[in-house]
Amino acid sequence: MHKPLVEPGDEALLQDIAAANRGDGEFRLWWLGQSGFLLQWDGRHLLLDPYLSDSLTRKYAGTPTPHIRMTALPVQPGRLGFVDVVTCSHSHTDHLDPETLLPLIEANPRLRLVIPEAEREAVGKKLSTPWPATVGLDQGGTIEIDGFRINAVASAHETVELDAAGRCRFLGYVVEFGGWAVYHSGDTLLHPALAESLKPFRIDVALLPINGRSPERRVAGNLNAREAAWLGREIGARTVIPCHYDMFTFNTAPVEDFVTAAREAGQGWQVVRCGERWESSRLGRG
Repeated sequence: MHKPLVEPGDEALLQDIAAANRGDGEFRLWWLGQSGFLLQWDGRHLLLDPYLSDSLTRKYAGTPTPHIRMTALPVQPGRLGFVDVVTCSHSHTDHLDPETLLPLIEANPRLRLVIPEAEREAVGKKLSTPWPATVGLDQGGTIEIDGFRINAVASAHETVELDAAGRCRFLGYVVEFGGWAVYHSGDTLLHPALAESLKPFRIDVALLPINGRSPERRVAGNLNAREAAWLGREIGARTVIPCHYDMFTFNTAPVEDFVTAAREAGQGWQVVRCGERWESSRLGRG
């Protein structure tokens, strides 16, 4: 059975990130828990939906949905002083966390933050400070930052929700760089346009949630194991790395169910523990 990785902690993880930083055309990913990933390529670093604090555990202590951690914090955000870009898929705290973002911004004065344009006001309120290097996107929009071409795709959480101006509140991002393409869905369920909007990108790695949905959790749902495996297969992703599990005890799912579903679907997959490095050289293995 898969076990969440409690270590390595700041020093070991930072040393691993530094040791992997080679200009060899490959890219690396580290899962940082929940939907958070660090992407490293050609000496550049992009963070996807980082949640690197215990803010939700404190907020919901003593409530019907206590956010009890299953996996230890892999690194303090202020130690990541080499990040070029951060993407946030939507304004829920496990994807856009002030206690993560503010130390990151302080440690990286030139940091660019990519958000849904529809959530710009919400982001400003959560961070309690304007950040001039914030880039807002809507579905179909694209921005290139430091060699990363970031393409916005609509996500459904639980629906494809639009603001008064018709802009999408929940996004996923396809990040293209050096001939590679990585899709990070953020939180999403399947919706009619999702697979078709992703097929043209020739995605190498899809980072997909597998915790599913259950009304008694009292939170919006996500893809379940079979849906994540199906979506990866449908869009032609070379591999799927599951996420959004093993963070909070009330809102998780067995990763073994995803492994079974991926095998049955004939979908390439990799399970990565929190804090563990994954390298693009592993594509094609499963």
